[in-house]
Amino acid sequence: MRDQLGQIIRFGVVGGINTGTFFGCYLLLHPWMPYFAAYTLAFLLSMVGSFFLNTYFTYRTRPTWKKFALFPLTNVTNYVVQSAGLYALVTWAGTDDRIAPLVAAVVAIPFTYVISRRILVSRAPGPEGRDPDGSRADGSGPEDETEERQPSRLA
Repeated sequence: MRDQLGQIIRFGVVGGINTGTFFGCYLLLHPWMPYFAAYTLAFLLSMVGSFFLNTYFTYRTRPTWKKFALFPLTNVTNYVVQSAGLYALVTWAGTDDRIAPLVAAVVAIPFTYVISRRILVSRAPGPEGRDPDGSRADGSGPEDETEERQPSRLA
């Protein structure tokens, strides 16, 4: 339970860093390109940064190409939950449309956390005590020098 609370706190920290990274990239890119292109590029850059921060810092797991390919699902989930929440809050609950996006964003956090955890954290140990991504299931160090020299599968 304590480890999961730590993950949730680290997830929140990464979310704050990711938001700042996105906005900073957007502000830097906007003078050089149309706003939507700057928004899209900043979004993609911050999503890549979020992937690595979440794998290494939040969940303390190894990044893989499979996880990297699945990681955008967390953003899709976030968007869908926020959009549905925004619509429900404004249309059905009569919430001010300037405040509703913030409330919807807060409501989306647990959904995004669950999806990102499911994608980035291996569930069942495979053969020889390894997680499906090839890392050690027991969290211990590498078995040989080769693994030690290769800290991630994306490197």
